[in-house]
Amino acid sequence: MSSRTASRTKARAAARLAAVQALYQQEMEGTAVPQLLHEFHHHRLGATIEGVEYAEADVDFFDDLVSGVTARRAELDERIAGRLSADWKLERLDRPMRALLRAGAYELLARPDVPTGAVISEYVDVAHAFYDRREAGFVNGLLDAVAKDVRAPAAS
Repeated sequence: MSSRTASRTKARAAARLAAVQALYQQEMEGTAVPQLLHEFHHHRLGATIEGVEYAEADVDFFDDLVSGVTARRAELDERIAGRLSADWKLERLDRPMRALLRAGAYELLARPDVPTGAVISEYVDVAHAFYDRREAGFVNGLLDAVAKDVRAPAAS
């Protein structure tokens, strides 16, 4: 992998993590998307907060994730809910998990430029930032099921 590809991959990983945080904040506080994007652009992405340095993120990718999830939230929720077991409702998942699954499902639906395996792997990594192994496995399984619904199988 070239250093340019590696830095792009790292910037996108930072954008995904930030997008999940932004979507969680939006659900908690009801922050409007323009205000949310502004706050993250100027105070979070690439900043050092309480001694923690946040990686430089792919800002356009971050904006697409946050705006896209917000615009297509009902559709994403329907896709996610359709893959939960019959006795589970989307509302039963905690807010960080909903934000994470929405971002992953959005990327699978709207970003065909990103390979399916990369999307799933990246959101499993994001899950590890918030959860234990069991929840990361849940993210893997659910996003894999969504991918089967929304992405055509690769031609062999």
